[in-house]
Amino acid sequence: MINEGASYWDSIADEWKKTRPDQLWRKHSDTVNQSLLLRWLPEQPSPRLLKTDTFDEAVGGGLIQFLKTRAHKVVGMDLSFQNVELACPGDMSIRGACADVRHLPFGEESFDVVVSNSTLDHFLTLDEIIVSLRELHRVLRKNGQLILTLDNPANPIIAARNILPFKLLNRLGILPYYVGATCGPWRLQKLLREIGFEVREATAVLHCPRIFAVFVAKLLCSCAKGSVQQRFLLWLEAFEHLSRWPTRYVTGNFIAVRAEKK
Repeated sequence: MINEGASYWDSIADEWKKTRPDQLWRKHSDTVNQSLLLRWLPEQPSPRLLKTDTFDEAVGGGLIQFLKTRAHKVVGMDLSFQNVELACPGDMSIRGACADVRHLPFGEESFDVVVSNSTLDHFLTLDEIIVSLRELHRVLRKNGQLILTLDNPANPIIAARNILPFKLLNRLGILPYYVGATCGPWRLQKLLREIGFEVREATAVLHCPRIFAVFVAKLLCSCAKGSVQQRFLLWLEAFEHLSRWPTRYVTGNFIAVRAEKK
């Protein structure tokens, strides 16, 4: 969500739908995120759940179909109207909303759960992340759950990537779209507590060597059989065992936090 706003994300989604560059990689990403949600979401379906972006659903599989099993009503929200249309195609249990997470068009305590996976790390500044967290706190009911992931600057590869110019990384194909400000695991937990959340669990996810994995995934998509692709996905999933290690914040590409509104 950079300054160009919805038009920027519309153009990115259009390009992805034409070329489908990373379908195998995105399948792995969906698997990792769904595994996290299986552990952290209550088994009993919640009345209302908000997902803060629909880019993954617009260009690939995403999580909304899974989230339907954990909530009676799911609202998929995105800055891009095109992404909302593609992700929320008229299913009565899935509603779409075109909105900015910094200025949510929902009343106080509208949702029981908010799932925000790699949404807030596309802003220019940390202040915008803080504003967004306050908005998510506002629309959650008391004791409501926030499940949040952000780029992890404690991973030295992510830290180095964030120092380098985006235009260069984009031209080289390393970053297909803009990534912005983020904060480390301890600072994020501190911010959440200051805003009024109680942090229940924190970890890191997506531990495979990402640049290498994305490159190989693209190659296999174009020239490998399904059985080879499946073995590659199983190999990638094996890296998630690193989330149990004390070094998880060094290897994980994303910080993951489950917090509860006080």
